[in-house]
Amino acid sequence: MSKIRITKQFSFETGHALYGYDGKCKNVHGHSYKLSVTVIGTPIDDRNNVKFGMVIDFSDLKKIVKEEIVDQFDHATVFNETTPHIELAKELEKRGHHVILVNYQPTSENMVVDFSKRIISRLPENIGLFSLKLQETDSSFAEWFASDNL
Repeated sequence: MSKIRITKQFSFETGHALYGYDGKCKNVHGHSYKLSVTVIGTPIDDRNNVKFGMVIDFSDLKKIVKEEIVDQFDHATVFNETTPHIELAKELEKRGHHVILVNYQPTSENMVVDFSKRIISRLPENIGLFSLKLQETDSSFAEWFASDNL
């Protein structure tokens, strides 16, 4: 049977700052991110299976991405835990803000790698993550492809 790719898109709002960067993004700011998640697999060929003909139910994929990424990153501020931004992060947390500390510079490139690991860990055994596209602005995005990361 043929391998098929299916894609689901997600949106979330996240703030971040790039410590040590030499441009405007060194300041705390936010983006309306768009994440496209493409998985690959063979459609279920068991006529008795309620998901007959599907690679994965879109609602199952939605649950994974929502729990691993959207629910965690939406309306959060992301900082690298090894920078002086940690002081700002502590202050924001004291004031009730949702802060995520990561062990990387929170660029789109690094975030898409993090997201790939989170999604892969939750996919069923017979489904592969094919690609991710994390769009930061209308004209700027980072992409992750499984074929580039063998």
